[in-house]
Amino acid sequence: MSETEIIIQNWGKDVEFKQSWDRQRELHHKIVFENHPNTVVLLEHQNVYTAGRSTKPEDRPIDSSPVFDIDRGGRITWHGPGQIVCYPIIKLDDPVDVVAHVRRLELLIMNVCSKLGLETTQIEGRSGVWVKGNGFLDKKIAAIGIRVAKKATMHGFALNCNNSLDAFRKIVPCGIADSDVTTLSLELGRDVSVAEVTSLIEQEIRNGALKRNVSKRSKVEVS
Repeated sequence: MSETEIIIQNWGKDVEFKQSWDRQRELHHKIVFENHPNTVVLLEHQNVYTAGRSTKPEDRPIDSSPVFDIDRGGRITWHGPGQIVCYPIIKLDDPVDVVAHVRRLELLIMNVCSKLGLETTQIEGRSGVWVKGNGFLDKKIAAIGIRVAKKATMHGFALNCNNSLDAFRKIVPCGIADSDVTTLSLELGRDVSVAEVTSLIEQEIRNGALKRNVSKRSKVEVS
């Protein structure tokens, strides 16, 4: 996959989830069947819960909040204002290695956090990017959930920038009860906007973050 084969689209703020899901599927079809360039979508959603294929009843909101049941891996999470969502819709090279794709996304996020001055990590057996609790609960700062169909990816990751965490209190985020969630702003003690983080994500993609060689081991080195 060459750098010129990836285009970046910013769909802006306040994006309704169903609309973006339909557009994702259209892009996926074009990439698979019409030789459309690999595309990375960046956006902020309206408030929404999405439930992956592994979601359990006890993970769901404690109130009557609506939930979109979708075709990605993982369990339930929240999207909304103040959180940057990244959907890489790209063809994977043969042999298709889904775990390596997830590791690339984790490394991309960790590099972005590092450039902002925040040390993050991976946790064995758990996808996403974390801030170590150091004697307290580990805190998830970015969630990952993907789907691969006909060798092309859908869905992606969500990185908490300056969003409220109230919506997470109504669910078991990603089905993990023994952890917490956090944001870049909380960890760094300053306002970290979606615009600031979006710029860093775009830099990572242009620098080849989605085509790095990574191993399937849990830990990867952050540049």
